[in-house]
Amino acid sequence: MVKLLIGKKIGMSQVYDAAGTVTAVTVLEVGPCHVVQVKSEDADGYRAAQIGFEPARPSRVKKPQAGHFKKAGVVPLRIVRENPLSPDSEVSVGDRLLVG
Repeated sequence: MVKLLIGKKIGMSQVYDAAGTVTAVTVLEVGPCHVVQVKSEDADGYRAAQIGFEPARPSRVKKPQAGHFKKAGVVPLRIVRENPLSPDSEVSVGDRLLVG
């Protein structure tokens, strides 16, 4: 199981509870995130998943990055981050990660 997803802030809003109290909330767009690479203990010395968010235009991606995305079988992504994996995590390259 991946404990981290990538998202972006959409805006602010308000939520009213049953008593009529107003609470300010932040609205986020989270996912879908794609697994671009899985790092293993044997090859890299640690377990992690490289996940990406928000598609990018192919002209905005450098050639080495484009090759990395092509090898993973995912569209080019703007934001790529590495997320540590727990020992019981089962993710593979190309998986889509969603909220929920």
